[in-house]
Amino acid sequence: MNDIIISGMAANNQIRFYCACTSSLVEKSRQTHNTSPVATAALGRLLTAGAIMGSMCKNKTDVLTLQIQCSGPIGGLTVTAKGNATVKGYVNHPDIILPASSKGKLDVGRALDLGVLSVIKDIGLKEPYVGQTNLVTGEIAEDLTYYFAASEQIPTSVALGVLMERSNTVKHAGGFIIQLLPFAEEHIVSDLEERLKDFSSVTDKMNQGASPTDMMEQLFRGYDIQYNTPVTPSYQCDCSRERVYRTVMSIGRKDIEEMISDGNPIEVNCEFCNRHYQFDTEDLKSML
Repeated sequence: MNDIIISGMAANNQIRFYCACTSSLVEKSRQTHNTSPVATAALGRLLTAGAIMGSMCKNKTDVLTLQIQCSGPIGGLTVTAKGNATVKGYVNHPDIILPASSKGKLDVGRALDLGVLSVIKDIGLKEPYVGQTNLVTGEIAEDLTYYFAASEQIPTSVALGVLMERSNTVKHAGGFIIQLLPFAEEHIVSDLEERLKDFSSVTDKMNQGASPTDMMEQLFRGYDIQYNTPVTPSYQCDCSRERVYRTVMSIGRKDIEEMISDGNPIEVNCEFCNRHYQFDTEDLKSML
């Protein structure tokens, strides 16, 4: 199944929904960072959320950052998404290994433990918008559900999942974000709550061959549904030698002069894609 994000409205425009398949981009991130299964699940969930929330932005140039700082052994995660649904991300400790949870699943909650989720939106204003919430469960989907309710006052249901193969590659990844609009009638609210209770996990549905459209058709059966044009999410890092050059140059003349006097080339590593950029003393002199 190809990666895709579908979106639309249901129940006479009282419900807004986004549903995604992100298996390929999560597998690409796993290969890029050589993540362990539990790190793949954690980063994959956050990447999926980032891709969906990026597609929710009004402009393709908008930038959204999801950052988790936590006390668990994973150390923290960062995902950056653009309005065109391209994402990139990294995990602080990609090689952590943990036993399965009591339910026999990858224990993302234990990997994160206590912490803070930050949502940073750069939409071209003078200062970016920053919303924060404490991690509720560390399972990421529940934490984002709480974020939308507490910081944006939008009743929201978030589901995210990553299913691994025995070879530790990604078999399925995806998720949805469903929101009730302010004028939603009470019977729609209670009916949707019941439907969500009966809905199995996203990866279970995908394992049965269901596409994002199939999942939304099942969830909203009996409601009118209107779809928007789907978008294709992807894992892309936009770093380049030129951008890193400008970043190094911005540290200031004194520091650059000290590096030149050391006489050794410097190497800068991109955390999002693991590319390495080397600058010798002649490069450093040109920065001055």
